[in-house]
Parts: sequence; structure tokens; C-alpha cells
Amino acid sequence: MAANMKSVKLRIKSIQNTMQITKAMELVASSKLRRAKERAENTKPYFQTLKKTLSEIANGNTDFSSPYVNRNASEKWCYVLIAGDRGMAGGYNANLFRALEEEVKGKDFALFPLGKKALEYGRQKHYSIVNENYSLVGELNVSDTYAIGKELCKAYREGEFGHIVLLYTDFISMMSQKVDSLSLLPLSDLKEESEEEAKAIRNLILYEPSGEDVFNAIVPEYLAGLVYSGVCTSVASELAARRTAMEAATDNAGEMIDKLSLFYNRARQASITQEITEIVAGAEEL
Repeated sequence: MAANMKSVKLRIKSIQNTMQITKAMELVASSKLRRAKERAENTKPYFQTLKKTLSEIANGNTDFSSPYVNRNASEKWCYVLIAGDRGMAGGYNANLFRALEEEVKGKDFALFPLGKKALEYGRQKHYSIVNENYSLVGELNVSDTYAIGKELCKAYREGEFGHIVLLYTDFISMMSQKVDSLSLLPLSDLKEESEEEAKAIRNLILYEPSGEDVFNAIVPEYLAGLVYSGVCTSVASELAARRTAMEAATDNAGEMIDKLSLFYNRARQASITQEITEIVAGAEEL
């Protein structure tokens, strides 16, 4: 009995140490989450404005032609996968990888990983990897995403890929995050404007040296904005998922400690009762 009680006591101590770690990780994630959420929300107007400009140019010029609008001959896909740099975030990374595996079924594709876990996953699966230089998604900045945008545009222009897709986790709320995919190239999914709006644009906007040149110059920035927005919202989603996971782990640890403490106290009471009974029985014999 004494050995069993000692084992329970050591188990309680071990869980208490784990609980301190999970609680600390929960607090760290919570403290970073507010800033990450604000950054994610602040990036949206930028790429929305770029998208609107691209749509205006494409639909407002009758003689318009750009390699980014129409599909090329390549059937190969490129998936820009934004995952986390660490684990301990519930199903955050696993959900992304599961979604990717569904997306790539039957396709010839290559992976452009952003984040340590994305790179590790690509290597583990022996996927063709486009670039391994962006292994820390938490450290990516606007300059990095602009370089990524230019690299993707160059690969598309040269026919290396016929489709480029961004796969990331969208931040919906503190308790909800959803894996989402977004087509980057070709730009044929840009919303068509009405004929009246297009006519108004032709009458009001003059691009120099030409609409097509301006369009082609903006596309890399547009892709950079989309990737940067995806990075920001993914980081916020990862922090939210980690906070939720660590909160659940802390609560579970607390419940385990309560159950083990109850078991320990009952075993201790039973041991004391047994000792008293033995003492009384011995006294009666005397």
C-alpha cells in the first residue's frame, strides 16, 4: 500500500509539472494572439485593393492580354503550403496536411512549403519541393513574400506550372479556424465587372505605359499580398489553435490531479484506519 501511495504521489507531481508548462504555453499564445489577429485583419485591405485594380485593368481594356490571365500548357500544379513552425497546436498542422492530400489526388504537383512543419512534411512524403528557404513562417515579412510572389510569377510565365494554389488556415474566430485554398494563378477567377462599369473605367483611367504593362507589374505584388495575408492569418490561427489545445490540456491535467488526489486521500485514510484497527486489536489481546 505504501509503495502504491508513493507512486500516486509521484504521478501527481509529474502532472503538476506538465500542467505548469501547458499553462505557460497557453498564456504565451494568448499574449501573441491579439497582435497576430490585428495584423491579419490589417493586411486584407491591401490585397483587396490590388485585386480590384487588376480586375479594373483586365475588364476595362478590350485589347488586353497578359500571360497571367490565361492558362498555359502545363498541367503541373504548385501548392504553396503554409503550416506552423511548432507542434502542440491540436490538429492545426494535421488538418492542413490532410486537406493537401485530398487536393493533390491524381495530380502532378510540387510543394512550396512555408513553415518548418510544412517543410518536414514535404520531405517525409518525398514530394518535389520548389524552395526550402522559408522554413520559419513566423519570421516571414513583406520582403520575403514579395520574393515568393516574383518566383511564382516567373515559374508560371516560363510554363513550369499551369496552376498555383495557396493552402492555408483561415482565422474565423478565437475558437474556430478553417483550412482554405485560394487560386493564385492563372487570374481567370477574377470577378467580371458589368459592361457599364468596364466602360466607365475605360473613360476615366489611362495607364502608362500601357494597362498590360501596369497589370504585369502589379501581379507579383498581388501574389505577395495574398501570400502575406495567408501567412498572417495562418499565424493567428496557429496561435489560437495552440491556446485552445493548451487550455484543454491544462484543464485535463487539473481533472487528473483531482482524481489522483481523491484516490490518494482515500488510500491514505484506509491505511490509517487499518493501522488503528491493528493497534486496537493488539491492545484487546493484551
